[in-house]
Amino acid sequence: MRLLTGGGLIRSAGGWAAVTALKKEKVHVKSDERVLGDGDFVEKILSRSRERYERQYALKASGIDLDNVAARVAELLGMDIEQVWQPGKFRPQVQARSLLCYWAVRDLGESMTAMARRLGISTPAVSKALARGTAIAEQNGYKIIPS
Repeated sequence: MRLLTGGGLIRSAGGWAAVTALKKEKVHVKSDERVLGDGDFVEKILSRSRERYERQYALKASGIDLDNVAARVAELLGMDIEQVWQPGKFRPQVQARSLLCYWAVRDLGESMTAMARRLGISTPAVSKALARGTAIAEQNGYKIIPS
């Protein structure tokens, strides 16, 4: 069994010798030990992470929470908010819970584990719901905040 050791820059540059050579040439490369890849890739990933964090912060600062998201889902799908939280495999409930999981995890930063507990389902079920919710939002042009 081979273990991965050494962080992002070391592995991406090709080892310590390559990192030392870059340093001697005064070449500065963006790196982060959590991300494997070249400097451009690392910068792109970190930029996306910042954008997501800023969006989560903006939503929470404007008072948007999980209950607001559930109300928005109910509004869009034409149902009572209680139906959004109800368990069941009927298409309307599945769509509602999927959209709720998508916005809760992607936009509010809720963990899939927390959503699983709140909805009384497994974490893998939340993951599948998130994928369905992504498709539902994209296909219908649904936004967490009305335009």
